[in-house]
Amino acid sequence: MATSNFVDYVKIYCRSGNGGAGSAHFRKEKFIEFGGPDGGNGGRGGHIILKANPQLWTLLHLKYRKHIFAEHGENGSGALKSGSNGKDRIIEVPLGTIAKNPETGEVYCEITEEGQEYILFPGGKGGLGNNEFKSSTNRAPRYAQPGLEGIEAPVILELKLLADVGLVGFPNAGKSTLLSVVSAAKPEIADYPFTTLVPNLVIVSYRDHRSFVMADIPGIIEGAAQGRGLGHRFLRHIERNSILLFMIPADTDNINKEYKILLNELNMYNPELVDKGRLLAITKSDLLDEELMELLKTDLHEGIEIVFISSVTNSNIDKLKDIIWRKINE
Repeated sequence: MATSNFVDYVKIYCRSGNGGAGSAHFRKEKFIEFGGPDGGNGGRGGHIILKANPQLWTLLHLKYRKHIFAEHGENGSGALKSGSNGKDRIIEVPLGTIAKNPETGEVYCEITEEGQEYILFPGGKGGLGNNEFKSSTNRAPRYAQPGLEGIEAPVILELKLLADVGLVGFPNAGKSTLLSVVSAAKPEIADYPFTTLVPNLVIVSYRDHRSFVMADIPGIIEGAAQGRGLGHRFLRHIERNSILLFMIPADTDNINKEYKILLNELNMYNPELVDKGRLLAITKSDLLDEELMELLKTDLHEGIEIVFISSVTNSNIDKLKDIIWRKINE
C-alpha cells in the first residue's frame, strides 16, 4: 500500500499571501513646495487556488508537498504606483477531489468539472495609499493602510472517483476479471483476498462508439463501514458512482445473504448509497445450468435486476452492457 501510485488522501499546510502596505508618500518636485499625497496602493496577496485537471486521476503529485505558500503583495510607492499582486499558487487536482477542514470536517469545495477553479484561501487585500484618503477637509493625509494578512491553515484533499458504474462485492467476486474483459485494462488477478488494493477506472466501449466509465472498488468485507479491512478508505469512492453493480459469484453458499450484507455495509456507511440504481450480476455462471439459474432467481432478492454472466466464456457480457447503459440513462 505504501508504494502504490494511487494516492487519494493528502494533508497540506497552505498560506495565502499578505497584502502589500499602502504608501504614505508626498509628491516631491523642484519648484513645487507643497506637493500633494501620491502614495500608491499595496498589491493583493497571492491566492491558493484549486484547479481541475482532467489528465490527473490521483493525488500522487501532492504526496510530498507538505507546504504550499503564495507570494506576498508588494508595497505601494510614490507617484501613485501600486504594488504588484502576489503570485497565486495553483494546486491542480483530479476531478472528484474535495477540500475540507481537517478539524471540523467542513467541506470547502468539490472539484467535479473540467476547467473548474476555486479560491481555497484568498490572499490578503492590499492597503490603500494616502492618496485615497485626501479630501476637501484633509488635503495632506499622512497615513496609509497596512495590507491585510493572508490565511494560514491546513487542508485535507480527498479524492472520490467519478464513474458511471461502481463495482461492489466481496474479495474474489470477479470484479477485476470483468474489467479485463470489457476494457483494455490489465488489473492484477489472483485467487486470494484483496488482490485489488487500489481503485481502477476504465472506459468501457459500447455500441455506436459510445462508452461509459466503470470503477473497480477494492473488495468489501463485513464490517467495512466500521473501518475493518480496507474500510472507509475505499467506500467513499462508491459515493460518486451513478449506479452500483453488485457482483456475487455463483459458487457462493448463500447469494441472497451476501447481497444483503453488501447492501447493509453501504447503508451503514452512507444511507444515500442505497438510493442509487442497483444491478446484481451473478459471476462464474458457467458453473450453472439453465435449471439452476431459474431456481436461483426465485431465491434471490426481489426488486433488483439480475443478470448471470461469465467473464471466462463472455456469456451475457453484452447483455450486461445493455442493462448498464439503460440504467445510466434512465
